[in-house]
Amino acid sequence: MRSWLCIFVLLALGAASWAQQDGSQETSPTPATAPANSSKQESSGAKPADQASSPDLSPPRSDRVRAQDLGSSGGESSSKDTQTDLSPPEDDAKIHPKSSSAVAEAEAGISSDGITEFHTWNPHEAAKSIEVGDFYFKRKNYRAAEGRYRDALGYKENDAVATIRLAICLEKLGVFDDARAEYESYLKILPHGPEAEQAQKAIERLKSEAAKSQ
Repeated sequence: MRSWLCIFVLLALGAASWAQQDGSQETSPTPATAPANSSKQESSGAKPADQASSPDLSPPRSDRVRAQDLGSSGGESSSKDTQTDLSPPEDDAKIHPKSSSAVAEAEAGISSDGITEFHTWNPHEAAKSIEVGDFYFKRKNYRAAEGRYRDALGYKENDAVATIRLAICLEKLGVFDDARAEYESYLKILPHGPEAEQAQKAIERLKSEAAKSQ
């Protein structure tokens, strides 16, 4: 009886030991079977052959640019600093014989009509110049008044007030031919204006004075 009991205990222990070894083999993980070259590519960050041949279209990064890679030349200048060639074309003197004198007058600020200064249309500045001209005229500073009236006509061409007062001022200065021309200009601007009768009388007076001097 005891011998059978010993045999049964030994068999039970053997079965338990075999079951434990079999379970440990099933739960243990199997090693990865990936090829060695793929693990090397992943660790080194190398790209596949098809990706390595395609161009890199990403913009350059400023943190990867080195100063020595830029070279020592300054590069092309911007359009703002580019000098434009203003030299005349060939045979320009033959085609336009008076161009050189016109350029010289333009650089000096003189037009073909003898005008040395140009103004933009500005009625407000014209009225202000007339007011200053009247200030000088009342103090018999006719030369200064003449300049202000001409400034007014530069800002507002064919201004009737500036024209008639310039004519009177020129007559005071003894410039009779120019004064008569300004009186006539006033009559062209305002044939029936408030100063038309005065302008007509002044023209007749200046004509008679011119006839006497001849």
